[in-house]
Amino acid sequence: MGRAYKGTPVNREPTISSEVLLHAYRSAVFPMALEDGEIGWFSPDPRAIIPLEEFHVPHGLKRTLKKNLFEIRLNTVFEEVMKACAQRPETWISAEIIGSFCELHRLGYAHSVEAWRDGQLAGGLYGVAIGGAFFGESMFHRVTDASKVALCALVDRLKRNGFGLLDTQWSTPHLATFGTREVPRSTYRRMLEACTAWDRDFLA
Repeated sequence: MGRAYKGTPVNREPTISSEVLLHAYRSAVFPMALEDGEIGWFSPDPRAIIPLEEFHVPHGLKRTLKKNLFEIRLNTVFEEVMKACAQRPETWISAEIIGSFCELHRLGYAHSVEAWRDGQLAGGLYGVAIGGAFFGESMFHRVTDASKVALCALVDRLKRNGFGLLDTQWSTPHLATFGTREVPRSTYRRMLEACTAWDRDFLA
């Protein structure tokens, strides 16, 4: 979540089937568009996760949360969130990725957590939920702290609904401030197998 790759989204019909995507996530693999627009498949070792019970909220963000500046919404503008995440000089979110994940969203597996302010989308994130695992894909902000507030809302929801895994793919300095840590791929796969088998509802 947050890893950047060079490349401009291309105009293509979605070609990654939902069955392939779901199988990939259950197998510790995820797709990213490469510079030439082709789809690459990745399974980092080590793998970055945020242990839900160790999630850390920086002091400055705690002050922002107390002000209640943002309204949190779920899945109201999923495609817009994806496109906003892609609007950066280097992106791995191609038109093919957007189309394929929008289909996952239609099927109830992909979700957006959105931070709104004054009736405008200020920031957010999106990812995939399978069983008791959530795979964070990307986040963006148009207003300071909006994506961070969305991340806090995501973690609160995952805890409340009994999820056991929040995958961030790679670690970044930004994610490290929230308690991200790396685990060997073998450890991750064991966690993944257990959590994806749980009966959990992201929207409960």
